[in-house]
Amino acid sequence: MTSEGRIVAAAGETRSTMTRQQMEDFFKRLWERYDDLDAAGLASDYAENAVIDSPTGGVHQGREAAEKTFRVVFSAFLDLTTTVEHLVIDGDNAATVLSLEGTHIGEFLGVPPTGKRFTISAVFFYTLQNGKIVRERRIYDFTSLLVQIGVLKAKPA
Repeated sequence: MTSEGRIVAAAGETRSTMTRQQMEDFFKRLWERYDDLDAAGLASDYAENAVIDSPTGGVHQGREAAEKTFRVVFSAFLDLTTTVEHLVIDGDNAATVLSLEGTHIGEFLGVPPTGKRFTISAVFFYTLQNGKIVRERRIYDFTSLLVQIGVLKAKPA
């Protein structure tokens, strides 16, 4: 995951179990693991009881579910790139604004590879405790992804 944007501090103070530098280091490591498509490494950053809400995986819980979802996505989009435009940190909470790009190279949710590329924007919200993600909410246009890779048809505007 490349970071082209800036890190923004929120106004006001929020109690945190991690320092701002620890939060910045945590996300730098997280982005490096996205760059490497490292499902196990990414999953290790989640608490055992983490709750993840994603358009692709639905709501799932725990480190094992996180790793399984990452493996599904990474195997379908082996050239996936993630570019972070902004990281906002407020205590133990953070939000990233990013873009995702890739090619549908492998099976994805039962759909054979189409070889088509996609680009979507996304926002991921995180809550961390004791150096681990305990809550993550991913927001992106899943329908647009499916249209771009040729799974759904859309009428021209």
